[in-house]
Formats: sequence, C-alpha cells, structure tokens
Amino acid sequence: RQLDHYGLHWDGDVLWQSQRHEAYREALTWLGEQGLSYYCTCTRARIHAVGGIYDGHCRDLGLGAENAALRLRQTRPVLQFSDRLRGTRIALPFPSVGATLAREDFIIHRRDGLFAYNLAVVVDDHFQGITEIVRGADLIEPTVRQISLYQHFGWQAPDYLHLPLALNGDGNKLSKQNHAPALPEGDPRPEIVRALRFLNQAIPEEWQALSIDDLLAQAVAN
Repeated sequence: RQLDHYGLHWDGDVLWQSQRHEAYREALTWLGEQGLSYYCTCTRARIHAVGGIYDGHCRDLGLGAENAALRLRQTRPVLQFSDRLRGTRIALPFPSVGATLAREDFIIHRRDGLFAYNLAVVVDDHFQGITEIVRGADLIEPTVRQISLYQHFGWQAPDYLHLPLALNGDGNKLSKQNHAPALPEGDPRPEIVRALRFLNQAIPEEWQALSIDDLLAQAVAN
C-alpha cells in the first residue's frame, strides 16, 4: 500500500510466498531424489559450541524427518561472485571464515516447517525469469548460498548488484528492526524529494508543481 501511495508501482502480479508452498516442496523433493539434502537435528547451541558454523555432523547419519531441519548437501560451493557495482569479482569478507561459510551445508527447510529464505527466493526468482537483482549490501552474504542453489538446480543465476545502505545517526540501517519511523501517508512528494537529495540528485525548482509520476520520471532519467 505504501509503495503504491508513493508511485512505486510493480510490473505484473505480485507473487506471494504463502501461495508457493507446493513449488518449494517440489524443489525439496527434487534435491532429495538427487541425494543433495539430508535431515539434521543439531541445535543452535551445539553449532555455537563448535564455532558457529555447521560442521556436517548429521551429513551421513541417515536421520528421519521428525524434529529435524533439512540441509543442502553442499557440492557446489561459491567462494566469490560478480557484483555489478562493487567489482567484477568480489570475495567474501574475512576470507577464511567466508570460505567456510560458503562450504556450509545450510538449512533449506526449517524444523518448524517453514521454508528457508534462500530456497524460496531462488525458486521464485527462477520461476519469474528474474535476470538482475538489485538490493542492499546487507544481503551480500547469502548471495553465495543462493548462487550455489542455482547451480545445484542447474539454473542460470541472475546478475547481482548490492547498493550501500541508508544509515541512521548511530550507523544502523533504516529498518523496522531498528525502529525507523514509517513513511508519512500524506503528500509523498516532499519525502521523495528528500530521498532524491540524499542520492545527490538535482531537484527541479518547480518540483511542487510536478505530479508524483513526473517527479519520479525525472529521477529515473537523471
């Protein structure tokens, strides 16, 4: 509703994850048939005790689904990837830890029954034919896991571009988690102008006479 109010419209129909469970189950079934997943009963406390990175403890135990998460059997680790803003090849921060994380058998279905974020976005983006993903720099880390999933499925991964984050005075990103205020529901144009100034865009002197669509069209052109 807020995006629509601010003139930031989307193309086509919205794809709701809550209506995509069957597609996620099919993806999990396929991975299982290929021997690319296994059940794991390790707790967060145990993983924390071994250094915070899952060590493959349950990989060959042949556990059942009861009270267990489902992990990807990692065979296609991605240690670096191309970022269209940050360089043609970008290595993970803290290379030794990053390489270990990239090789981790990560969770694709949680023990509470929820589908993991990395699985859902890969299945949905592939379904929608997404070729370019532009998002915040706080999502750099899971990118290697998502590209790895693309490779396990045999799909073409999209191109990625990670933007700098907008931060508050304490250096934290502007988000609900950090109690950033909601966008006002009145005239959206003053807030759009504030955002454009933050992005170092030139603001037309007559912006108050422009419609939302015209203001955004000028911003896109700039």
